[in-house]
Amino acid sequence: MQPFEYTAPSTKEQATGLLGNRWEDAAILAGGTDLLSLAKDHLVSPRRVVDIKGIRELGGVQHNPKSGLRVGALVTLEQLRDHPQVRSEYPGLVQAVEGVTSQQMRNRGTVGGDLCQRPRCWYFRNGFGLLAKDESGKPLVLEGDNRYHAILGNQGPAYFVNPSSLAPVLIALGAKVRIFGSGGAREVPLEQFFVIPKTEDEHENVLKPNEIVTEIVVPGGSWRSATYEVRQKEALDWPLAAASVAVQFK
Repeated sequence: MQPFEYTAPSTKEQATGLLGNRWEDAAILAGGTDLLSLAKDHLVSPRRVVDIKGIRELGGVQHNPKSGLRVGALVTLEQLRDHPQVRSEYPGLVQAVEGVTSQQMRNRGTVGGDLCQRPRCWYFRNGFGLLAKDESGKPLVLEGDNRYHAILGNQGPAYFVNPSSLAPVLIALGAKVRIFGSGGAREVPLEQFFVIPKTEDEHENVLKPNEIVTEIVVPGGSWRSATYEVRQKEALDWPLAAASVAVQFK
C-alpha cells in the first residue's frame, strides 16, 4: 500500500469537504471490506482515506407504515437483518442479507458499501481495468475467460456483473438513494443509480468523487417480497444469478 492521509470526520459536510474532485484524491472507508481488498491489490492508491464511521446521522433504521423504511448508509448488513420491522415487513431484504453467508462480512459490511462496491470481474481485479481490452482494442472478456460475465445480448463496452446483494430487492421495492456532496443533497431512484461506464475514468454508479450515499429510502405501504439466489457453493460466494420480487398491496 502507498502512504495516505487518514481523516475521521464527524459530519457529512466535513466528509464531503475532504473528498476531492478526482477518484484518486480520496477514498471513503465505511466497513472497509472492499476498500482494503482493492488497496492490497494495488487497484486504488488514494492520497487520503476518509473514515465516515463516526458520522452518527448515517446510521439507524426507521420504519413507518406510511412514510416507509429509511436505512442509514452505515447500517451493517447484520443490523439490517436483525431489525424487527425489516424481518416482519421485508422478508426479501432479509433473504438477500442472509445470502451473504460470511458472518464477518455481515458484521462489517454496510448497506451503502454493498451498493457502492466495485465489480468482482477478474480482469478488473487483476489490473486490466473495467473495460479490459487487448492490443487491438477488442474486449478481453469476449475471447478470454468470460464465466460470470454479462456477455449475451450485451453490446458493451462493459461486461461485468454488479456484485451488490441488496440491489435487486431494493430496486423491486422502489427504493431511492439519498446522496450528499459539495453541491448539496439529491435523491436518485436506485434503478438509475447504477450506470455502465464508457471510459476507465468512470465508475459504475452516478456518484461523483466528492459525494457519499447517506440513506436508502423504501416507500411506505404493505409489501410482500422474496429473494432467491443460485450459487456454486454454500460458503462465501457471489451468486451466479439472483432474482427478487416485491408486491405492494393497497
